[in-house]
Amino acid sequence: MTPINPVLLCGGSGTRLWPMSRKSMPKQFSRLLGDETLYQSALTRLSGFGWAAPVVVTADAYLEMARDQARSVGVAPACLMVEPSARNTAPAILAAALHLLEKDPQALMLVAPSDHAIPDADAFRAAVSAGTAAALEGRIVTFGIHPTRAETGYGWLELGEAPGDFRPRPLALKRFVEKPKAAQAHAMLAAGTYLWNAGIFLATARTLVDAFRAHAGHLLLPVQAAVLDAMKDQNIVHLAAEAWNRAEDISVDFAVMERATNLCVVPFAAGWSDLGDWDAIWRETATEADGMITTGDVTAIGCEDSLLRSDTPGVELVGIGLTDMIVVAMGDAILVAHKSRVQEVKEAVARLKARSAVQAEGFAPIATAQDAYRGPYLFAAE
Repeated sequence: MTPINPVLLCGGSGTRLWPMSRKSMPKQFSRLLGDETLYQSALTRLSGFGWAAPVVVTADAYLEMARDQARSVGVAPACLMVEPSARNTAPAILAAALHLLEKDPQALMLVAPSDHAIPDADAFRAAVSAGTAAALEGRIVTFGIHPTRAETGYGWLELGEAPGDFRPRPLALKRFVEKPKAAQAHAMLAAGTYLWNAGIFLATARTLVDAFRAHAGHLLLPVQAAVLDAMKDQNIVHLAAEAWNRAEDISVDFAVMERATNLCVVPFAAGWSDLGDWDAIWRETATEADGMITTGDVTAIGCEDSLLRSDTPGVELVGIGLTDMIVVAMGDAILVAHKSRVQEVKEAVARLKARSAVQAEGFAPIATAQDAYRGPYLFAAE
C-alpha cells in the first residue's frame, strides 16, 4: 500500500471568526469545536495506518504553536515548512510538492486546509482511498461536498454526471465555478450535478509539479529557489525569503486547477464545513430544538436560533429575546451581529485596524480590558 503524505496548510490568519480568531491566534489553532483545535483534529484525522508523517506549511509566527499542538496529540510532523510571507495556496502547495519530490516522485500527497470540520474521519479516509488509484495514474483528485443549501460563500464543482447515491468514487469534473450569486447557486443546487469545492486535493508530487510547470510556470523558479536555499534545522524548513517573496500571491485554483485537464472528483456526503464564519459555527453545532448554542458563562432567556459565547472566565453574557444573532464576548472585545451579516466581520476588523486598535490583530492585556468593566454583558431585543 502506498502511504499518503498529508500536506496541511495552516499559515492563514483569517478574520471572519473575530474576535476569537485573530492574526496572532488564527482559527486553526483555536478550540472552536470540542477539546481539540481544528489543526489538531486535522492531524489526527490524517494519521494512522496508511498515512505518512505530515508536512505542515505554516508561518513563522505560528511555528511554535504548530509544533506544540502536534506534540500534544502525539503526531510528529515529518516537516514543518515555514513561509517567510503569505503567498496564498499555490506557492505553498508547490513548495510541499517539490520537497516531497526530492524523496519520491510518486509520493502521494493529500493537500488539505487545517481549519475545516469533518466529523466522520473514517468516511473521509474512505473517500481518500477511493481516489488513490486515480491519483497514482496521474490524475489530480479533488473532493466535492454534497451541497445542502444554495451557498454563495463556496466555490462549486460541475460534474459530468449526477453523483447518484454519493458513493465515493472518481467522477468526471467539467469545471470549477467561482463563488456564485444567489440565483446561480439556487440553479446549481436544483440541477443536482454540482458539488461544493472543499479545496482538498490528492495527487502524486510529480503530477502536481508537472501541473504547475504546464499552467503556472512562472511560480517554479522562485519556489524552487526558496526550497533549494532553505535553512533546515532537523524537521524545520525555513524557505528562503528573497526567492519566496518573488512568487506571485495566488490561489491554487486560479493558478492550476481551473486550467488542468487531468482532474476528477470524488463525492463526499458525510459532513463537512470550512467554518468560514460564525454562522457556519452555528450551523455545525446547533442541535437543540430552539437552535441555541451557548458556550461559557452564558444565560439565555427567550432566545432562539442564536450563538452566544463567552470565552473569558468571569465574563457573564446574558441574552434576552434574541433571534438569529451571534454574540461573542472576550476579555477585550465583543462581537454582536445578525447571522445574515457575519460576512461583514472582515470589514469590521479592517476598520479596527485602520484606527490602530490592538484588537484588530492581537489581544489587549486582559487586565486593561477587565478593569474597565467587571459586570455582566446584557443583550436584549427591543
